[in-house]
Amino acid sequence: MLAYYQQMLLIRRFEEKAGQLYGMGLIAGFCHLYIGQEAVVTGMKAAIKDGDQMITGYRDHGHMLALGMDAAGVMAELTGRSGGYSRGKGGSMHMFSVEKNFYGGHGIVGAQVPLGAGLAFADKYNENGNVCLTFFGDGAANQGQVYESFNMAKLWDLPIVFVIENNQYAMGTSIERSSSETHLHRRGASFGIPGIEVDGMDVLAVRDAGLKAVKHARSGKGPMILEMKTYRYRGHSMSDPAKYRTRDEVNEMRQHHDPIDHAKARLEGEGWANEAALKGIDKAVRMIVNDAADFAQTSPLPADSELLSDILALEEI
Repeated sequence: MLAYYQQMLLIRRFEEKAGQLYGMGLIAGFCHLYIGQEAVVTGMKAAIKDGDQMITGYRDHGHMLALGMDAAGVMAELTGRSGGYSRGKGGSMHMFSVEKNFYGGHGIVGAQVPLGAGLAFADKYNENGNVCLTFFGDGAANQGQVYESFNMAKLWDLPIVFVIENNQYAMGTSIERSSSETHLHRRGASFGIPGIEVDGMDVLAVRDAGLKAVKHARSGKGPMILEMKTYRYRGHSMSDPAKYRTRDEVNEMRQHHDPIDHAKARLEGEGWANEAALKGIDKAVRMIVNDAADFAQTSPLPADSELLSDILALEEI
């Protein structure tokens, strides 16, 4: 539980710092923060083993950190520096780490879902025993390619877990206004894919559901859908003032459902950690994040030659 607390706190502090750097003009382009949703990826990471993969959309910083990607490398990518995971050319939405089995970071809504199915197909074809966690949001859940992926994943019983991070709003549209069926874990019913609704603000609930789903997929029974009922505190992106919801609604979630506060109360209530120990964890996390921010501002910009690297050139035969 201490490890989960530290991981969620790292994601929270990292995202807060990223928001500060964006406000200072040091991060350009899009930047989607994960604040409020930390329990989802932390709990799911606790349910997988080495070799399993993750793929997600553009709200991806938390997934990288949960998989052990270096905070400095992630932050440097946000600032477009050569020390970033994509050498400063991908930015917030497009980072990868084959070493950590993280396959993005994708800017097109829902595009990661068929790619996740492809990763799972490779796992089954190679008989490596791995499972792919494919994350997407409630907005992406209405994309047609998602259902094509559901069909193929069940048709071939691919080792994949579809994790729907239902944070209640697709950009600025509430799920009640955009979805005729708001219980997204039911979306796989016509394909024969079982689904579970999970309290995405409780890291232990996420972990337990994740263990069940991963076991199901790894045993050859095919895909499962986990609908994580979660909430983002900030706007859809840094340019979103989030005027489509009330301040009272956000404060209610922060005060009574915050995943980090919930974990902290459990740790103290069970006698697993005292206030001094938890303050020590926060201090250590802040040092990691501050060092990452310093690296992100001092790492050199990409060389001009990077404009011509990693380019696929097709020659006429």
